[in-house]
Amino acid sequence: MKAAHNNLFLLPADDVLIDLLTDSGTGAMSTHQWAAIMEGDESYAGSRSFVRFRDSVQSIVGYKHVIPTHQGRAAERILFGTACKKGDVVPNNTHFDTTRANVEYVGAEAVDLSSRRAASLRSTTVQGKMDVGALEALIERVGRERVPW
Repeated sequence: MKAAHNNLFLLPADDVLIDLLTDSGTGAMSTHQWAAIMEGDESYAGSRSFVRFRDSVQSIVGYKHVIPTHQGRAAERILFGTACKKGDVVPNNTHFDTTRANVEYVGAEAVDLSSRRAASLRSTTVQGKMDVGALEALIERVGRERVPW
């Protein structure tokens, strides 16, 4: 990161283990991951690939129901469509543009609460830091019942 001057676009893909820059890219996938895709069972229903995926997710997070989606924004659409309603307030450090759109589509309000230090481009603070005091004040102002999580 230092050699790339903290610019994620200047990092060589070979140096990236997990790509968190975008939900659209797969540039950091290993040859083993690509091979698994090519060998996947693409049956419409009941495929071995889905069963293996579902079982892995269930063993990690313990959820009974697993809904695979092709991208994060599709998963967000399902999440916000089921967990949020008109009048809700969804705090975040900084909403990504499609995340904000999915929140607002259901009539909820997306509120950015990035810390002042994180907002500074000169800061060495992780840019994703949330202003916890602002979060507490928001919950106090709007009421806990309007904040779905």
